[in-house]
Amino acid sequence: MVVVVFRSRSHEDVNLEELSVLYERMYALVSTMPGFIGVKDFQAEDGEAVSIAEFDTLEHVAAWREHSEHQAAQERGRKEFFKEYSTQVCTVMRDSHFPSTVATKREAHEATE
Repeated sequence: MVVVVFRSRSHEDVNLEELSVLYERMYALVSTMPGFIGVKDFQAEDGEAVSIAEFDTLEHVAAWREHSEHQAAQERGRKEFFKEYSTQVCTVMRDSHFPSTVATKREAHEATE
């Protein structure tokens, strides 16, 4: 599994409605990509936003990174929304789970491997 961590800070005067629309579109698009497992989003009190996305392979991460609509959204993010951001792509060294009664998309994916 590959984990992509996207950390960002928006401009103070950012149009949050437009950013939300763009985010929803990107989520809808990435959800259809082969190898996409899931994403979680977090907002810190200091204004930093963090998205953690999971993919099954580095090749599928690269396909998402190179997707033309995603690239256009990245460019728009640099120009309109973000004053700073960073992206980290990490391969999972170890993955432990505590049993759960609710199957997540990741667990369903692991069950098919």
